[in-house]
Amino acid sequence: MALAIRDAREHELDQLLAVNNHAGPAILPIDAARLRHLHEVACYLRVAEVDGTIAGFLVALSPAADYDSPNFRWFKQRFDDFVYIDRIVIAKSMRGLGLGRVFYADVQSYAEVRSPRLCCEVFLDPRDDVSVLFHGTYGFREEGQQTVPSGQRVSLLAKELCSWPWVRDTYLQGPTGHLPNQSWLAGRPMAPKPRARAAGAI
Repeated sequence: MALAIRDAREHELDQLLAVNNHAGPAILPIDAARLRHLHEVACYLRVAEVDGTIAGFLVALSPAADYDSPNFRWFKQRFDDFVYIDRIVIAKSMRGLGLGRVFYADVQSYAEVRSPRLCCEVFLDPRDDVSVLFHGTYGFREEGQQTVPSGQRVSLLAKELCSWPWVRDTYLQGPTGHLPNQSWLAGRPMAPKPRARAAGAI
């Protein structure tokens, strides 16, 4: 199996829409306009490509994003800096390959040099025990709960990123004021640049 995690391309949005809307009840449906908006505002939008076929995607946003999700707004009201995972979608035919953990390792690698925490939510109504267990074993802890407009109860989760203080102090507040010029550290062209924060800030 040949696997690549890479930035999504604009001409692939129709494929991502089909993957999302055929993923089953655990994934909220989305329309083409909303997916295009996410493509425009997301700091992270990468696909998993397995043997040349798009197997899934993950979308994440910084607090600077113009986005109206109630869960995203919940985090904005409580934290001034985070990377929020809006959705991770794996095609039905590609499940069981470990792509969820691959995606989470990749988005954490992206987030930990830019922010003190990674945030997301899981459904409690109906309860998705597979997702609850996945996030718990990955280090996420519940910060609160809320009911979203669909009537479903969600658990709002956050994971503190222990690398952030060192990255902030060594690079973003260091002599250069920015991350090293390495391809694996590059963000999306439209993504907001990482900003240095005051020492001791969370």
